[in-house]
Order: sequence, then structure tokens, then C-alpha cells
Amino acid sequence: MTTEIKGISSMATRLVLAELVDAFQRRTGNRVAIESVGGVDAAKRVQAGEAFDVVILASDAIDKLIASGHVQPDSKVDLVRSGVAVAVRAGAPKPDISSEDAVRAAVLAARNISYSTGPSGVALAKLFERWGIAEEIKDRIVTPPPGTPVGSLVAKGEVELGFQQLSELINLEGITVLGPLPAAIQIITTFSAGVCAGSQQGDAVRAMLTDMNTPEAAAAKLRQGMEPAAA
Repeated sequence: MTTEIKGISSMATRLVLAELVDAFQRRTGNRVAIESVGGVDAAKRVQAGEAFDVVILASDAIDKLIASGHVQPDSKVDLVRSGVAVAVRAGAPKPDISSEDAVRAAVLAARNISYSTGPSGVALAKLFERWGIAEEIKDRIVTPPPGTPVGSLVAKGEVELGFQQLSELINLEGITVLGPLPAAIQIITTFSAGVCAGSQQGDAVRAMLTDMNTPEAAAAKLRQGMEPAAA
């Protein structure tokens, strides 16, 4: 009998999940539908009791859902690690981002900047505070609407310098990805999954999450600008 799995995830994992889900469906015949929205909205919908079998979010967000009783405590599985990259509009000048000092200078020189409202954006805001420039640039920060990729604002010319998960930038037209943040200031987010508390498909979800962490799945993760969580 075909099993139907319903899930929700943040936008950062949308493309890699589509690839992993497609492979799982072909192997098992099970049907999986995962909706990708802004991470904050995804967590709110799970907390509100909306019916999902699986939720995929940043690791700390899954921990909070476990603590609040919305995700089964023994079900958390780390799936991917994702770093932040920097982008400009296609054809625009390419600022140097090869070092921490270079990135700081690029931020200060930019007309405006944008970054995710998710965990990487929170970490970036703390970095700006550490650099002592948060107050100076606060009026130049463009906050993307929930579920709107930073890269799309860059592509439209609404934002000069965009920071977002590499996985959300590499397949977007109209931008140039300058590269990942330098190692000294790179922001790594681990994305994890958990079985939702009210799910009747726990066994099927666990089988899917195991399938998503096989060596074969690792190639899909790398194609989408991420690393296996165990790397």
C-alpha cells in the first residue's frame, strides 16, 4: 500500500529535498509532499498544530519543536550542512570578499545589503555588531519578505550585496555568486528533520530520513551547494 508523507521545510533546503524526495519516491513508491516556506513560518505552523508528518528546519529550530512537544524527541536526524555565500547582480562590479577585512569593506561600501531572516541572518547581524558597524549600516539593510530569496532581490537590482545560503543562490539567474564567506567568518547551519508529534507515518518518515543520509544521497547534497551533515 502506498504511504503518503506530508512535510514542511524552510526555503534553504527546498531544492535538495526535491531531489532526495524524488529518489525516495522512485525507490519505494511512497508519495511525499514537502512544502517549503520561510523557516519562521514553518515552525509557527507546526507549533499551531497543522498536520504534518515531518519538518525540516535548522537544527536549533527542531530542538525547540522537540522541547515544546511538537516533534517526537527521539526522531531528530541531521541531514545537511550549509554555508553562506555572497552575490551581486549579474554584470555588476565584483567586490573582493577574500578575507574578513575585505567583506567588511564591501559591506560598508554597498548601497544596501540583504540577508536571510533565518539563523544565518541572525549570525550575520551579530558579526556586524562585532565589527562595530551595525548602527552605521542599519538603514541600508533590506529585509526580504518571508519566503522570498535574497538572491531574487539582488537579481532585480533592489539589493546591491546579498548574503544567503549557497544552496539558494547557485541555481538563480540574474546574479553572480562571488563565492562563500571566508573561513574565518563562515556561518554554517545544520538542517535537521524530525517526525511531527501527531504523525501516523512515523515509520515511513524514519525510513525516508535514513534514505536521505545514504552515500548515494550525498552526491545530491553536494550538487545543491550543501554538504552531508556527517561531513
